[in-house]
Amino acid sequence: MTTYFRDNVDHMAPYVPGEQPAAGARVIKLNTNENPYPPSPRAMAALREVDADALRRYPQPYAQPLREAAGRALGVDPAWILAGNGSDDLLAMIVLACADRGRKIVYPMPTYVLYRTLADMQAADTVEVPFDEDYTLPVDALLAERGAVTFIASPNSPSGTRFANDRLAALAEGLGRHHGVLVIDEAYADFASHNAMELVARHENVIVLRTFSKGYGLAGLRLGFGVMRPALMAGIDKVKDSYPVDAVACAVGAAAMDDQAYKNACCAKVVASRDRLANALRAMGYTVWPSEANFLLAGTPDGGSAAPTYQALKSRGILVRYFDQDRLRDKLRITVGTEEQNAALVEALRGDTSQ
Repeated sequence: MTTYFRDNVDHMAPYVPGEQPAAGARVIKLNTNENPYPPSPRAMAALREVDADALRRYPQPYAQPLREAAGRALGVDPAWILAGNGSDDLLAMIVLACADRGRKIVYPMPTYVLYRTLADMQAADTVEVPFDEDYTLPVDALLAERGAVTFIASPNSPSGTRFANDRLAALAEGLGRHHGVLVIDEAYADFASHNAMELVARHENVIVLRTFSKGYGLAGLRLGFGVMRPALMAGIDKVKDSYPVDAVACAVGAAAMDDQAYKNACCAKVVASRDRLANALRAMGYTVWPSEANFLLAGTPDGGSAAPTYQALKSRGILVRYFDQDRLRDKLRITVGTEEQNAALVEALRGDTSQ
């Protein structure tokens, strides 16, 4: 068969997102960690106010209004902020700028599987360091691999585990000795008790990534940003798209960022629901890992495959995430929904486990 692609592309597996039901489908969607609450009213007002000229012209190449709004909210110099078409876009930029054959990408597993996909796209050497069952950050094992880029999702997906800043700082310091970059992927930071933003100021080799898809309820907008020292940004800037953030996303994202009170109130509701859902799952015999994200990792009561439960829920119009991979086949990742959605899930699971 004729091939038109590089060898690594021919042999790689594509990233498979969670199932997206058709528009208007009557389902309870708890499989892709979207926020169950709507975006900020200020964000929606900004969307309605986008004028024709904003669409006719190219957008600002660095999404300056968004950088300034993020800087105000986070107490960060806007010049340290690089925006992109979702935080996945920033991940791709970092891999393209920093990784190659002989320049390893390292990360603990199980984690966000897009890291593997991006490494394969670049034909970069990849090392996956196993977590233990408690998802303790394996700092020494990660450092031993001397990665050009080390990815740490904190809170981690699918476990929901947040890693302490002293452990992340030790990793950053060790990687810095051989010019390795530490990327702390904080997609779920808005639901966590603490974050690692302070490490950017303390370590020149640290990048912290954020997204609008989770806490801000704007997954459909595709918007994210990275916070890093200007020296790191100078290299990553060389491989970004000419205009990675469109005018609509810039305006809506800036408005959402300026409405921290609304975002924080929504996240507080999710956190409260998360704790109640975790208790309900444990009462049914599920093993539930402590989570600081907007989802839970739940192991089956009998330790068997979670695939039948996943299919049973799907047949009842409830979507959760099942990963057919090592160490996850006996588990489900469940997005925290509204109280009503969580109650429907629990009722369905009680019916499934009682059969």
